[in-house]
Amino acid sequence: MPKKKVYATLEIADQEIRLIVLEVYEARNNVLRVERVQCSGVQGQKIRNEAAVVKAIQEACKNAQSALGFRIERVLLAIPSVNVHRSSQKIHIQIGDGTRTIRLFHIQQGFNKAIEKQLGEELVFVNANRIAYIVNGQETTKMPIGEECDDFFMDIDLLYADKETMYAYARCVEQANLQILDVCIDAYALAQETGVLISDPDKATILIDLEKEHCTLSLFQHGRLLNTTTLEEGYHSFTTDLQAKYHLSDEVCYRLLQNIFTANESEASDVICYIEQKEEMRVEITLQELTTSCLAKIRSWIADVNEACAPIAAQSSMRYVLTGQGANIRVFSQLEGAFNAKAQIFEEQTIGARDGAFVCGLGMAYAWQYVNRIRHSDQICVNNNELEASIDSINTRAKSGSEGGFTQKLKNAILTEKE
Repeated sequence: MPKKKVYATLEIADQEIRLIVLEVYEARNNVLRVERVQCSGVQGQKIRNEAAVVKAIQEACKNAQSALGFRIERVLLAIPSVNVHRSSQKIHIQIGDGTRTIRLFHIQQGFNKAIEKQLGEELVFVNANRIAYIVNGQETTKMPIGEECDDFFMDIDLLYADKETMYAYARCVEQANLQILDVCIDAYALAQETGVLISDPDKATILIDLEKEHCTLSLFQHGRLLNTTTLEEGYHSFTTDLQAKYHLSDEVCYRLLQNIFTANESEASDVICYIEQKEEMRVEITLQELTTSCLAKIRSWIADVNEACAPIAAQSSMRYVLTGQGANIRVFSQLEGAFNAKAQIFEEQTIGARDGAFVCGLGMAYAWQYVNRIRHSDQICVNNNELEASIDSINTRAKSGSEGGFTQKLKNAILTEKE
């Protein structure tokens, strides 16, 4: 029986840890478990409290392991798009063994030569941005294994990230007694899941990752990540006035944002949408007050995005793709026309992880598969012996149980927690 490709992806996001355990089967993600644990150890995409982050990672892993019945030993780790740089190289590979046939070894040789390049002491290699092969004068992005030639070229575009940031995030994972299978720049992972790397590659695409405390803008074109920048305001800034007035929690503010259903303030009714009794006051918020208070700030944020991207919009045809947890705010679908170019709200459709917050974690699995065609590693993120034992146990109970096989497997593998 072929080895199950089960991976665990970890994102240390604004105010929470996100863990996804999934199986990659026939180029599809089958989600087995998702965990989200609140954590106040990250501010401004920097680790401010390492102990708090480590504790949250351990809690997320413990919860997932308890439900699934096997240990998570290593993870694919997301790194913030901070100080991202590119390096393009054309590597010449000669086939000197007389076979005149390209083998995986030759491609690995070219890749390893490319990643030896250092851009500076403050940067470290993270991702292969794009790899193209030039064989007998023809360019292709498919691995030309088995092609006949005397030599060929590899056009390799690499991504480098901020070393201090990456080491700080990696140290938290290691302190949580986990290994790191690979790291991935979060913008690149988002692009893998949303498909912006392959859809209309000649057209510039700005991928907007809207999170609680920040927003990352990433420029993609020709199948490459070209540049990233960060705006220091996330969706939390939309509710600052309401939060200050009524002393609301962050969780309540986010839920309120999801209840803005119209982009026209005059259409909002005076129906009360939130009630809370506090010691010092009784809170009653109407849809009209909610809409009036938040829409102005949302439009101001869109104006900031437009201003940041105006030079690109003026020079070429472009589009926006909005993702991240902020993409769950429904009213954005009515505000697409407020952007200075065509805009799309990406809606995650993967069963078990239909939330904008999980787009990065899902994309990391695809990013790993992309580079693993060259690395050819058979490592997975969970204990293989325990995984096989869990599968055998589920199969046995499914055969002996009164309910259908799929229903029983679903209950045991995803919904039922191990006592």
